Amino acid sequence: MKIGTNKVVSLSYTLVVDGDVMETVTADKPMDFIFGTGYLLPKFEENILNKEVGDSFEFVLSPSEGYGEMNSDAVIELPKDMFMIDGKIEDGLLTVGNVLPMQDSDGNRLQGTIDEVKDDVVVMNFNHPLAGAELNFKGTVVAVREATSQELTGGLYGEKMEESSSCSSGGCSGCSGC
Repeated sequence: MKIGTNKVVSLSYTLVVDGDVMETVTADKPMDFIFGTGYLLPKFEENILNKEVGDSFEFVLSPSEGYGEMNSDAVIELPKDMFMIDGKIEDGLLTVGNVLPMQDSDGNRLQGTIDEVKDDVVVMNFNHPLAGAELNFKGTVVAVREATSQELTGGLYGEKMEESSSCSSGGCSGCSGC
């Protein structure tokens, strides 16, 4: 069976960025998803379309095909007192490299990385962690099957699949960096 729309696909793969292995997904614990539902980056899906069980793949996604270029407007300074709870800042919270869950003025949840801590402000970076990166994928198709009607309406694991939780919208928490 070939990979196509509404097929449940299982993949093993390695993701390399700038010569460093960022992620390895093995055949005994593959990444499973429903093809064509927006779970993965569109160019990733395009590169595995029509592959079958046992087929290998190897491709590179440019930053524009992946998580976009670095956006300087997504790096902002926030007042340090925003991070206070009961007049204090938790020890270790404001450490360069820490990723903090944040919320914008419209109520959208974001992940921000602390780039710098100054006297009165914290420099937060809201770019996707892989923005600006060339993504090198190499892997194998482990399984392909038809999705059930229940999976198509309720998601692969029973949760409602919403675009806001998909990697294509930059919230890559559920898809292992793809």
